[in-house]
Amino acid sequence: MEVLVKNSKKKVESERLSGSEAILRCLINEGVNTIFGYPGGAIMPVYDALYDYEAQLKHVLVRHEQGAIHSAQGFARSSGEVGVCLATSGPGATNLITGITDAQIDSTPIVCITGQVASHLLGSDAFQETDIIGISMPVTKWNFQVTRPEEIPEALAKAFYIAQSGRPGPVLIDITKDAQQAFFDFTYEPCERIRSYQPYPELNEEPLRAAAELINKAKKPYLLFGQGVILSGAEKELKAFIEKTGIPAASTLLGLSAFSTRHPLYVGYTGMHGNYGPNLKTNECDVFIAIGMRFDDRVTGDVNTYAKQAKVIHIELDPAEINKNIPADVAINGDAKQALQSLLPLVDKKSHDEWLKEFRECDMVEMDKAIRKSIQPKSKLMTMAEVIHKLSEKTHGKSVVVTDVGQHQMMAGRYYKFDQVKSHITSGGLGTMGFCLPAAIGAKIGKPNREVIAIIGDGGFQMTIQELGVIMQYQIGVKILILNNSFLGMVRQWQQLFFDRRYSFTEMDNPDFIKIAEGYRIPSQRVHEREDLDDAFNQWLNPEGASLLEVVVEKEENVFPMVPSGSCVSKIRLD
Repeated sequence: MEVLVKNSKKKVESERLSGSEAILRCLINEGVNTIFGYPGGAIMPVYDALYDYEAQLKHVLVRHEQGAIHSAQGFARSSGEVGVCLATSGPGATNLITGITDAQIDSTPIVCITGQVASHLLGSDAFQETDIIGISMPVTKWNFQVTRPEEIPEALAKAFYIAQSGRPGPVLIDITKDAQQAFFDFTYEPCERIRSYQPYPELNEEPLRAAAELINKAKKPYLLFGQGVILSGAEKELKAFIEKTGIPAASTLLGLSAFSTRHPLYVGYTGMHGNYGPNLKTNECDVFIAIGMRFDDRVTGDVNTYAKQAKVIHIELDPAEINKNIPADVAINGDAKQALQSLLPLVDKKSHDEWLKEFRECDMVEMDKAIRKSIQPKSKLMTMAEVIHKLSEKTHGKSVVVTDVGQHQMMAGRYYKFDQVKSHITSGGLGTMGFCLPAAIGAKIGKPNREVIAIIGDGGFQMTIQELGVIMQYQIGVKILILNNSFLGMVRQWQQLFFDRRYSFTEMDNPDFIKIAEGYRIPSQRVHEREDLDDAFNQWLNPEGASLLEVVVEKEENVFPMVPSGSCVSKIRLD
């Protein structure tokens, strides 16, 4: 049998394949070489077919399905490719939901393939049957249930196209067991367009000119960039734009590593625990340029007081994000790379030395009131801030840093000096504890030639601690740094500041992390004393393989500056 490929005169020979083998062939056609997954009954035909494809598709056996989705996220974020994970029906599928939600909020391209009970059992409450389509619909960019093998090629082609085009996101394809087992005539055609889906809006020249006019006339312009710059590959364009206009530039948490933190025009990162200057100057600038970010509440605080004095220019690919939280005076709906390329010739070459000086004065205030006592503490125990500051110096800001969620996450954003692109991976919008360890595994597989460091708190580490088994089995050279304060640190900080130090269920009795790591055959050590940290870092970083370093840190260290939740960013606290 011959099938004519759409929009082509070339005829393609079909092959008689099972649905399960067709799934794997679709992945290969899409350039996939790594899958993260966990087998089970409803996905078993795919795993049986995978037995014969080990040379073409590397499968990483995780220890929990949450590990699969987070590993796929880390892989996607470090490599720039689509992450892929496999899971069975019922609990296997539902265990993916947290990671899918995380990927949706943080715009990470993922294709999840789940097995499902046979089509004649759908709706019968069969063993391990769950309506994963209904459950995942609110947190996926697209999902689809396959009940016939003939639907597999088109469904997967669409899945990859949708996941990585426009604003990226997760897609879930649920495939019944009988569709996996049945045979059909297979051909594959990659998806290049879908009717009514326009992932890349056409740039309008009028707002570009209006934006350029505002920028050229501005006395105190301020630029805030987000992860959209990284997702569009616009790092070079951003640098050229900042250097030509001389505009002080700050980053969101997820925008970190899009622009070198050592650049003279970089003024810090903004948000609840961001730097003093970029938060304060938000309400003093006359033109505010937001690129590839969504004005999250952790950035804006009280939206009623945010940048009210400024003309706001918002460059954003997703039209739903424009005017959603902060009204834009000039809205440029488009890809960050394309928009910056078009805007660059329209703006004047300038410098704003006096305005930049105001940010540097803020830096000095922050250094005196917050930073110095954090990285040079008087307490006997080490602080998270000083450990990360020293780590940044040791690695020269060139490692891929993956963080979990909590105080250490904010400290990493503040004190690690990112000097290379795609070097910062964290759970931003959802704030998923347990994200770091599996995400670091995926990041290392995605970029095997880069040093990947997982910075984790003692609480988040225990949420996905079983993924150490993946590191052991596949010899993945992740460097794990546990900052152990025996508390759920960020919650404790809030309890201290806003709940009269009523530490309700945040103090933790922890296991011996060193013995656990040794059980997984991962070299490990623990450090209590400041004078031992330098040697410990050298021993931890030097081996090529995996290694774990636990640093016991101050129990009641707080992250400052801090904008209290819902407050005006100008009311940022320094202590």
